[in-house]
Amino acid sequence: MNRKLLAITLSLLFAALIYAQGNKSVTITGNLIDNACAESAKDLETRTKNHSTKCALMDSCETSGYAVYADHKLYKLDEKGNSSAEEVLKNTKTEKGVMVAVEGTVEGDTIHVTKLTEVTQPIN
Repeated sequence: MNRKLLAITLSLLFAALIYAQGNKSVTITGNLIDNACAESAKDLETRTKNHSTKCALMDSCETSGYAVYADHKLYKLDEKGNSSAEEVLKNTKTEKGVMVAVEGTVEGDTIHVTKLTEVTQPIN
């Protein structure tokens, strides 16, 4: 009986540790792109660096939602992130290759955004 209780306790502890790691807050910095253009891009790195703000604000692009390309990976934004991205795009003076810093938690290929801000100088 004690062994079963120990095994159950250890299993629950292990599951809790794995769950806690999945909700770790991260900050990523990369280029903003709408999902419609990201899906059709052959070279995401080049496309995101040259993606125009006007294109990202077109109706069809805006309704597709937004993503951030960082560290050779595309992170789709959640609803709050899409709203924040739209505000950044409407208020930026950058004409192409809008760079943002995103804070949030990653689940699969989606980032649940707590904060999204424009980065005006590339981070080295």
